[in-house]
Amino acid sequence: MTFRHSSLAIAGLTAALCVATPAFSAPADTQPHPGSITSVELLNPAFSLPDAGRALKITYLSTNGVTDKGLVPVTAEVILPAGTPPAGGWPIVAWAHGTVGVADHCAPSNNPWTDRNRRYLSEWMKRGFAVVGTDYQGLGTPGTHAYLNTRVEAYSLLDAIRAALGNIPGLQNKIMIVGQSQGGGAAFASAAFSSTYAPELGIRGTVATGAPYITPELMQQMIAAPASGHTEAAYNPVVVYTLYLARGQAGYDPNFRPEDAFTPKAMSAYQEAANLCVYELTDKVKQDGLNFGNSLKPGYSKALAPALAAMTYPTLKLSQPLFMGTGELDRDVPPALQHGLVKAACAAGTTVQAHVYKGLNHDQTVNASLADSAAFTKAVMNGQSVTPECNPTPK
Repeated sequence: MTFRHSSLAIAGLTAALCVATPAFSAPADTQPHPGSITSVELLNPAFSLPDAGRALKITYLSTNGVTDKGLVPVTAEVILPAGTPPAGGWPIVAWAHGTVGVADHCAPSNNPWTDRNRRYLSEWMKRGFAVVGTDYQGLGTPGTHAYLNTRVEAYSLLDAIRAALGNIPGLQNKIMIVGQSQGGGAAFASAAFSSTYAPELGIRGTVATGAPYITPELMQQMIAAPASGHTEAAYNPVVVYTLYLARGQAGYDPNFRPEDAFTPKAMSAYQEAANLCVYELTDKVKQDGLNFGNSLKPGYSKALAPALAAMTYPTLKLSQPLFMGTGELDRDVPPALQHGLVKAACAAGTTVQAHVYKGLNHDQTVNASLADSAAFTKAVMNGQSVTPECNPTPK
């Protein structure tokens, strides 16, 4: 069953998707643009959320975030709550996922949700939100996934919202941007880019947990100082992320030489990072006994300079309020990096409500933050002010 890009076809999309898996093709005479949808199919039921209604996988066009010009295909999940949409349609949670890897088979739309994310996003759906979750450019589609490139992540997420709003019935232009870890940074980046890249989107606020913020000083501090309670030789999850960062840069930087960044001991893990998803690469790093001391060469920061530069945010002053949740014992994105983002955003004039969760790690903080983010979300969705907090204490 094929749908043409007409009002009649769009109007019939809801009913048709309940009984068939169509190919949804834009006509040749339609000018492609960021947010153009090129195909939609039913999402594998095993990849949906509990008690959801329609669950779709879409392919859409997005501005190439690596080059900042041209269009590339990107995939996303669109999952709607069960039942009749409210007047005006379901508001949207634009979900920015955490690290999964850089290989196509690691893309979220090709895999079931983790238990943590299933619980987390199910709670958002119970609040009455539909979920639009981009895979990011280069994950599940041709080309390199430029890992932690904030422009890539932001364009992918903002164009996923455009594609869903323009083509999937039952949605409304009231949006919360929500992300964790890599996705926490992607959420902040999307909010930062939105005022110039997608000003028509009705973004009400941003919720981020475990969001990274890199400056040269913080990067040196993170690598030089072992985590509290651990020896310098102990496994550090940031080694995994550094390998993915390098693999991403290798895909667009012809001058990158991995031997300038990594020791011979780390080269096997670097090569396998191209294909291993995050849990498998974590096992590989542990098996090989890799840590910063035996994996990075002194010139690593120069070799990775393009990728590190691409992690910066275009502005730290967001137009909408920001919720930041940090685990006191986070080792994946050390609290110093997250606190750095809070302080920098506050100083720039962003309304920030930051929370630190006592005794919790990177993963545990996600669902522990739900009650606080619910209150924050209710306020911003209703146009009410939120209480700023730029110097949170663990609770």
